[in-house]
Formats: sequence, structure tokens, C-alpha cells
Amino acid sequence: MRRTGQSLRLGIASDGLALLRVGGVLAPGAEVVAVQPVEAGAPDALAIGLRALLLEAAPRGWPLTVVLADELVRLWPVTPPRGASRLGDLQAAAAFRFQALFGAPPAQWRISADWSASRPFLAAAVPVALLELLEALAREYRLHLVEAEPQFVAAMNAWRRERRPGAWFGLVHGGVLTLAAFDGTALAAVRTAPIPEDADRDWLEAHVAREALRVGVGRPERLQLCGAVPGGWASAAGRLKFACTVLEDDSLGDWPLHVRLARTGIKT
Repeated sequence: MRRTGQSLRLGIASDGLALLRVGGVLAPGAEVVAVQPVEAGAPDALAIGLRALLLEAAPRGWPLTVVLADELVRLWPVTPPRGASRLGDLQAAAAFRFQALFGAPPAQWRISADWSASRPFLAAAVPVALLELLEALAREYRLHLVEAEPQFVAAMNAWRRERRPGAWFGLVHGGVLTLAAFDGTALAAVRTAPIPEDADRDWLEAHVAREALRVGVGRPERLQLCGAVPGGWASAAGRLKFACTVLEDDSLGDWPLHVRLARTGIKT
């Protein structure tokens, strides 16, 4: 039974799914409804897994937000063309940049972005086939599909008010660090790297320094991180090369990875 303010949150990765019940006036927080493994790489694997998950959970009439693992999407910064004044100009710039980065036109992808004609912005592309599958399942199960967004976008949006001007922002998930590098207040790049098992603060400082050189911007004075941040990374400014702030308590360390994916964007 749905209580006031409750909704469903679905995490989708290539190898697994998790469905959560979140919010509510009387019971805030998140409750795991169902978890479903997926045979990564198998034909129609996500469709089969999603149907099995929804059959087990049997939700009807609930609002649904979908969080997509970054492996399923494309993320890239776009610099608006000089003199751009129409949304069509920005959409064309995003499509051109997509083709330059990923080697093919975005015909099979649906692009959305934080469109801006005055500053670089983050664009995201989701496979059209995946969105059509979600829309069809929402109709079948009478769910209200509120939005489907990449995990990194969900994290950035959740912590938008806490982000400091000029600071870099990062998400740690599944042993991967994704960074949004900024040049002042302008988004310069989104970079992803695996985290070594023994990664300590020295590794983090060296990694950020390398990424700054690759992107061609100055090293940040502050890094703000969310997700499963390794212990020892957080620090205040001082003898260290930059301050590192952990934005959330990693109290879900023992929860399944796909549950953590679905919870992205829910501030703890």
C-alpha cells in the first residue's frame, strides 16, 4: 500500500537491477523491494530482468524514478557555439560533439542537457531502445515514469546546493571514480577512472593532478565527493594539496551495489 509521498526508485545496470520504495511522511528513507541479477551481454537481458523484477514486486500506479548506471549512457561537456541564441543551436552543438567523441551520430540515442547559451554544460545521452522499453513497461504496469537519469547526473543534482564554486565534484561507485572537472565555475570535462584497491590520499592527489593536466585546467583547491568514498580521502585544507569533502555518510557499505545505484540522489 502506498503512503503519502512515497515513490519507487529503480536502479539499472548492465548486470543487475534494484527496486526501492522511498520517501513518505511516516517512513522516510529507502526500503528494498526487489533485487534482480541480469546476464550482462545476453540478448534482451535488461528486458527479461526488468519484467522478472516487476513481476516479483507487482507495483501498480506508483511514481517511478529510474537511475541508470553510467556504463549504459554517454556523458560529455558541451561548449555552446559563439552567438548561440536558440535551443536548436545548442542541440546541434551537443550532437556534433557526441559524434566527435564517440565516433557515430546520435541517431539511436536521446540527448538531454542542462542547456545554456552562456557557459559549458553537461549533456547526457540514453539509448532510445532502453527508454522505449521503460516507457512500455510503465504503461503495462500503470506506473508514472517521472524521469530516467544517469547516476552521475542524479548525484550532481542532489548535491547542487552544497557544491562550492570552483570545486571539482566526484562520485565513487563500484570501484570507479567519476570526476566533473571545473575551470573556475565552468564545466571543463567529465573523467572516469578505476580506483586501485590500495588507493590512498596520495593516489587521489596524484590522480587529480594528472586529470588537471590532461584537461588543461588548474588543480582544484577543493574536491567534493559522494558515494562509497574510501576512508582516508577526506581532509581539511592545510598541508595537503587540496581539501577533500565527503558529502554523505557511507552508511550503506554492506548493501548490494545495485541498491546503492538506485539510492543515488537520495541524500543521507
